[in-house]
Amino acid sequence: MKKASLGSRAFDVFNVVIMLFILIVVLYPILNIIATSLSGTRYISSGSVTIWPKGFNLEAYTTVFQDPYIFKGYLNSIIYAAGSTGIMLLFTALMAYPLTIPGFAGKKFLTIFLMITMFFGGGLIPTYLLMRGLNLLDTVWVMILPGAISAYNVFLFRTFFLNIPSELKDSAYIDGASDLVVLFRIILPLSKALFATFALFGLVGSWNSWFEALIYLRDQDKYPLQMVLRNYLFTLDTTAIQGRVGGGAVAINAPGEALDPKAVRMSVIIITMFPIMCIYPIFQKHFTKGIFVGSIKG
Repeated sequence: MKKASLGSRAFDVFNVVIMLFILIVVLYPILNIIATSLSGTRYISSGSVTIWPKGFNLEAYTTVFQDPYIFKGYLNSIIYAAGSTGIMLLFTALMAYPLTIPGFAGKKFLTIFLMITMFFGGGLIPTYLLMRGLNLLDTVWVMILPGAISAYNVFLFRTFFLNIPSELKDSAYIDGASDLVVLFRIILPLSKALFATFALFGLVGSWNSWFEALIYLRDQDKYPLQMVLRNYLFTLDTTAIQGRVGGGAVAINAPGEALDPKAVRMSVIIITMFPIMCIYPIFQKHFTKGIFVGSIKG
């Protein structure tokens, strides 16, 4: 067995140190937020909470779940994330597959059209006027349809489809299969890693988005969970939080026996993060494979 050189070992040590530094930088804020949400008011007010809860209690979570907008936000975010991701995957596959067919009449035009949209965007105001002209403002569809097709995603899908052996498609055509049958019965089942990767991208992107809701939605009952979180962090003062969760459970003047508003805000952050932290391990295997395949063939 060849012995590692001094330079190689020094490089490994350097990598480990850098990775540990990045791990601490990423992990410390998360642990601090979790600890604060689970700590007592006295310890939060004194600023003594670091990465471990002090004066452990769950009152912040029980208080937050009294806010009806939390549950509405959860339901809306699930609808927006599932709807936008499903439509994005379907429409992107339908757009990308014709571009892989030799001799397809509109292939060159569609390719140029998609490339133009990669370099020139409509901008915020024209997009808003378009949504208003389509009567989509303050509707569920304004959170789902605008991201249905991305030129970048279409080109990645096309590249992936092109690398599936053409003999499989030729065999299906000889047996009388149509293009749609080839797409849905052969191409898509062989593209699970690609779909899992972009499903994860779509779900995370939709779940974390709040700007579109801020621009396009007026009805608070349609707000996604991230807008509820934004209101807790930047818009609602302590008195307003008292009104949202009911009663006098939250302290207006921080020190005291009542719940600290900071604990409420931290618990809302954890509640919004929890679903993404749960689904990531499910997609991780396909996600790693999809990124690897794309890096070679893209």
